Amino acid sequence: MTELGPVAWPPAPIKTERLVLREPEARDRAAVIELLASPEVGTYLGGPRPRDELEREMPGAPSPRPGLFIVDLDGAMIGQITLYKETGHLPQAAGKAELGYLFLPEAWGRGYAAEACAAALDWFTGALPGEPVVLATQTANVRSMRLAAKLGFIEVERFEAYGAEQWFGVRSSVTPSG
Repeated sequence: MTELGPVAWPPAPIKTERLVLREPEARDRAAVIELLASPEVGTYLGGPRPRDELEREMPGAPSPRPGLFIVDLDGAMIGQITLYKETGHLPQAAGKAELGYLFLPEAWGRGYAAEACAAALDWFTGALPGEPVVLATQTANVRSMRLAAKLGFIEVERFEAYGAEQWFGVRSSVTPSG
């Protein structure tokens, strides 16, 4: 994955009705480790990462990088959103921005992912008008499939990868979000 291109980074924090999308901070370290080590979060991503490995790899604050938003609810991280240019693991996405999202299980089912992703996509459309965004998820991940539809992603194809059927969709920047 590579940077988004000619985008000023970081943007000012993006505020929604309930959330703030911002750069990572030192206070997010424990939540990022919890997120990546969570068996529930890792279900459709090849499994959780070992906590001790994450602790070693991230001795301090999570690394800020263009395209990474921390989703903050009342001063605490509940998830993260990524928007990166795809470089290779999905040939059909090469050169396009790919949306990714991970949320702590306790944040599931409350509409936070839809709210945060819609805000990130709106920001992206303003920053890079006319650029499509792609998304890939396992078809078995029903919640992710519902979110993709709600955000305006249209199925382009299904394919087999990582031992499971994958769904690949695209969202035109002219598609309304939310």
